[in-house]
Amino acid sequence: MTIDTPSLTDEMRAALGWWQLAGVDSDFADEVTDWLKSAGSSQAANSVSGAPVIREVQHGLSSPQDAQPEPIAPKRVDLLGPNAPTTLSEFQEWWLSAPGLDAIGPRGRVAPRGPQGAELMVLVIDPEQGDKERLLSGPQGRLLSRIISAMGLAEDSIYLASALPRHTPMADTATLSATGMDEVTQFHVNHVNPQRLLAFGAGIPPLLGHTLTNDLSHLREINRKPSSIPLFVTEGLDAMMAMPRLKARFWRRWIEWSAKE
Repeated sequence: MTIDTPSLTDEMRAALGWWQLAGVDSDFADEVTDWLKSAGSSQAANSVSGAPVIREVQHGLSSPQDAQPEPIAPKRVDLLGPNAPTTLSEFQEWWLSAPGLDAIGPRGRVAPRGPQGAELMVLVIDPEQGDKERLLSGPQGRLLSRIISAMGLAEDSIYLASALPRHTPMADTATLSATGMDEVTQFHVNHVNPQRLLAFGAGIPPLLGHTLTNDLSHLREINRKPSSIPLFVTEGLDAMMAMPRLKARFWRRWIEWSAKE
């Protein structure tokens, strides 16, 4: 049996709950105060000069969640702009040069590669750490090469792309999507026009126009006009390298999915 590790928020709530059950429902400050003053009398008349006593601050303890400010909704931006690329080659040039795609700017971005109309488009959330001239040039790329080979496909026949232009550890894909990156990703997919789309990364659904979900198996297409593209979403290549059981799970799901497509 496995035991889920509690989050910091759960631990704080449990600690606060323990103190409240113990009868401690206020916080305190170190000031000179007479605890025995009669009701209605002033503090000045009853305080004991120099006595190290404690004054109670009259408000209850609040949970960390209560103390947090209201989240600010991200501002959506038209990243493609009024002069959006009209062809895949124009998009690839724009991907490397558009100033507003990330906070750093164009320098250091990694280009996608592969043919338009590919039998399979492979999409990852971001480039691998250390990528410069070639996308997925490290261990994740080597794992992907073995996967593509086992599928019976030539690597140069697939279209390989990332949803973000540079390595972005722990990317907040929901927020990035809300700011407009989902439109960019879907615009990219539409211009590639692949027969099928294989997306790696549990956080990738928002970038494809879907909500985040624990069950990736029900995401089966990316909507577009005039026809939808069959979609297979799975855990990230980095997760598969860290947990080999995910590789077996991926292959089981892929074989079942491929048989239906």
